[in-house]
Amino acid sequence: MAKKIETALVHAGRRPTKDYGFVNPKLARGSTVLYPDMETKLAIGKRIFEPVDIYGLCGNETHFALEAAIAEVEGGSHAQVTGSGLSAITVPLLAYLKAGDHLLVPDSVYGPTRTFCDGMLRRYGVETSYYDPSITPTALEALFRPNTRVLFTESPGSHTFEVQDIPTLAEIAHARGAKVFLDNTWGIHHFQPFTKGVDVSIQALTKYPGGHSDIILGAVVVNSEEDWRWLRLGALELGNYASPDDCWLALRGLRTLHVRLKAQEAAGLKVANWLAERPEVARVLHPALPSCPGHEFFLRDFTGSCGLFGIAFQPQFSPEAVMRFIDSLQLFGIGASWGGYESLVLPTTGTIRRSEGTGVFEGPMARFHIGLENVDDLIEDLEQGLAALRAA
Repeated sequence: MAKKIETALVHAGRRPTKDYGFVNPKLARGSTVLYPDMETKLAIGKRIFEPVDIYGLCGNETHFALEAAIAEVEGGSHAQVTGSGLSAITVPLLAYLKAGDHLLVPDSVYGPTRTFCDGMLRRYGVETSYYDPSITPTALEALFRPNTRVLFTESPGSHTFEVQDIPTLAEIAHARGAKVFLDNTWGIHHFQPFTKGVDVSIQALTKYPGGHSDIILGAVVVNSEEDWRWLRLGALELGNYASPDDCWLALRGLRTLHVRLKAQEAAGLKVANWLAERPEVARVLHPALPSCPGHEFFLRDFTGSCGLFGIAFQPQFSPEAVMRFIDSLQLFGIGASWGGYESLVLPTTGTIRRSEGTGVFEGPMARFHIGLENVDDLIEDLEQGLAALRAA
């Protein structure tokens, strides 16, 4: 039977409830697998695309349970867990690309993705071109080359939250023989990638699936046997491995993901709408609000949002004043990650861009993650912080 997302998050990756045993899949650790004889070892060793015990690096029942759950939640056929959200980006890029290939990446991309493209991929002979995340179809078509193999997307964009028209971009890429990658960390289960033309979906499980700011983990999901072969072989050849302890914690986090996310979505929208009315704020960059670039695609393609968004202050405020504002906040931690139970804030002014005119907003910027605190307490804290901003 088809399961709605709330049910899938509770049951995915578990044995049927009619079986005898614990509710949660058990935590398994191990490296060496022993076989009864050489015939068995040789036969099982060929089953690298299946969830079987071959060697610890290939995964065990804890990894397989999480992979099955993530694949079901994202609507894919197979998933590969990775050691971090960043490795969920780098593993498929290295698996699919080779020297002489060309890669298209949105200019709003997560900073470490840009660093990897401009560093290691460049050294390996892969050329990256950056495009405006709000690019028109005609302009994107002009950027494709005969050797363009991957169109990378991130929707919404890191820090500036542009929502991309993924179905249209995917149609253009597929017509030219390119694969479509999506960093779907913000969308979590609110954006179903494989119904929108995506071939490879990337998740930082560190964020909302973990939910408690205590694991580092990633996942890559695909929806065809061809893509599974590329991804699985690439992950094994690169020696990718994820801690089974972190996988077990991510499985536990999945069970409460929907209720946590629902609360943080509501709190995030309340704070975003409050900030939108403040005279110190020029624009709120929350995909669910009309002030965010690509809001129309959010309304069409997403079933909800999360607690992460940005703002642009009025231009009369300096970046130094924004730092004074951040330092004055009592309930917002200063931290780089997000998706946990706590509220966070970071200045985001000075984001690197390659495409002229992209990512330009009214004044200095900041990014907020809204946690599970009382939302009125958070607003009260922001109000005194804005007073410090004006004083600066």
